Amino acid sequence: MTRILANLSAFNLVTILAAFIVGWLSFAFGSRGNESDSTYLLHVFLGLLSGTTALGVHCLIFIYFLGTGRWVKEVAIAYKIPDDPLPKLTRTLKRRTFPPALFAMLIAIATTSAGAGVATKAWPWPVHAALAVLTLAINVWAFFVEYKAVALNGRVIDDVMREVDRIRAERGLPTNAEALRQEQEAT
Repeated sequence: MTRILANLSAFNLVTILAAFIVGWLSFAFGSRGNESDSTYLLHVFLGLLSGTTALGVHCLIFIYFLGTGRWVKEVAIAYKIPDDPLPKLTRTLKRRTFPPALFAMLIAIATTSAGAGVATKAWPWPVHAALAVLTLAINVWAFFVEYKAVALNGRVIDDVMREVDRIRAERGLPTNAEALRQEQEAT
C-alpha cells in the first residue's frame, strides 16, 4: 500500500501544484476575460482534477485503515492475540491519520468552492488564492503523516501474520502460506 499511496500522492501533488501555477499564470495574463487565452480553462480543469484526486487519495486512506483495522481486530479475536500492542496500534494509527486526511479533503473542497465563487464574481480572488496555498501545504503534511502511518501499519499486519503462524504452529497446524498452498492444490 505504501507504493500505491506514494504514487497517488505524487500524482495529486503534481496536479495541485500545476493548478496553482496555472492559476497564477491565468491571473497574470487576465485570461478569464480573454476567450482566445485557454489558460483560465486549463486552470479550472486542473483545479477540478486536483480536488477530485485529493478526495480520492484521502478517502482511500480512510478505507484502508477501516479495512485493515477491522481485519487485525477480527484476527486478534479469532486467535486470542492480546489487544496491546498490535490491534491497539492500528487504532492509534487510524486516529492519528484521519484528522490530516479529513483536513486535506475539506481544504480541497473549500478551495474548489472558492474558485467557483471567483468564477461567478461572487468571491474575491485572494480568498481562493489563500485557500490554494493552504491546500498545497495541508496536502503535503497529510501525505507525510499518511505515508508514515501506512508503512507502520504494514509492519503491524506482518507482525500479526507472524503471530498467527506462531499460534498455528503451537496448535500443530500448518502456516497460513502452507494452508493456502494445500487449498490451491486441492482445487
